[in-house]
Amino acid sequence: MGNFIGGSAYAMSRDIAEGLILVNANNFKKFTVAELKQLSFELDKVQKEARSEQPLGEDTQAIQKRGRKLGRITTALQIINQAMMKR
Repeated sequence: MGNFIGGSAYAMSRDIAEGLILVNANNFKKFTVAELKQLSFELDKVQKEARSEQPLGEDTQAIQKRGRKLGRITTALQIINQAMMKR
């Protein structure tokens, strides 16, 4: 359980969503399958939170920020799923 950057799976998920942690396949080499599943679950939770935040239609910066956040989460989930399939 000590492999999570930031202390917990939820904290790491938030950091990934905000762009503080850049995700690639090498980040997850030291993770067990159970830890990857837990991180995937927490990323799903953060993704639902991000989708529930609806910025105003004329606030383009907030819309772009939300889109980037969702994109980072989606990419991280794809990389995690690939890492789990390899094991």
